Amino acid sequence: MKTRKRKLRGFTLVELLVVIVIIAALAGLSAPMILRQRKAADRTQAINNAKQIGLALLEFDQEYGSFPDENTAETVTESTGTQLSFAGGKSNDYFRQLIAFGIQSEDIFYAKAAYTKKPDRAMNGADALEAGEVGFGYIMLDATTGQNTSGNPGRSVLAAPLLDALENWTFDADPFGGKAVILRLDNSVDAPLIRQTDDKVSVGNGNTLEQAGDDTVWDEEPVIKAPQKRGA
Repeated sequence: MKTRKRKLRGFTLVELLVVIVIIAALAGLSAPMILRQRKAADRTQAINNAKQIGLALLEFDQEYGSFPDENTAETVTESTGTQLSFAGGKSNDYFRQLIAFGIQSEDIFYAKAAYTKKPDRAMNGADALEAGEVGFGYIMLDATTGQNTSGNPGRSVLAAPLLDALENWTFDADPFGGKAVILRLDNSVDAPLIRQTDDKVSVGNGNTLEQAGDDTVWDEEPVIKAPQKRGA
């Protein structure tokens, strides 16, 4: 007696299209959640890096009497024999003083931004903290004078991500999900919302991060030194 072989039926074109539509719909629903998680992870990395820089700044202040500035550059050169360049006026230049002081990693200076790239960990000469490897703006008392630990503990020291690496205190809302990362003088780190109206960060009482005077932490308006963006 002959047995009939059952012929297997494949998917029809319509069935394949239905499967594709379902997969696309699921991907569309999950994509925003994945993106939010990615931005939260980038923000957490920046917060952790800011705290590490803060610790380095505290140690530097104990040794040289202030955070890196124009005055400490010569002293650091003499005491460490470094060949690193501190000239240029970007946050990279001031942070190189920390590397000369003994920080052995470029990674802590990174924060995700439109102007950054992952550090290549090459730290000799001109390779140390090259353009794009720093994500944080560096906040000073004025154009040449760094802060120190005797200042108001609520003062900001680092800020990221700046809008196109500008020095006008505007922030890019995209990398960290609408938030900035701010290191304070007491080594605490905040992640305040960036205002949609003007891309600034509010610190209460209607004041923005850089405002000075009554009801603020600043006697005079500070200066922010932007990072050197990649390709510059």
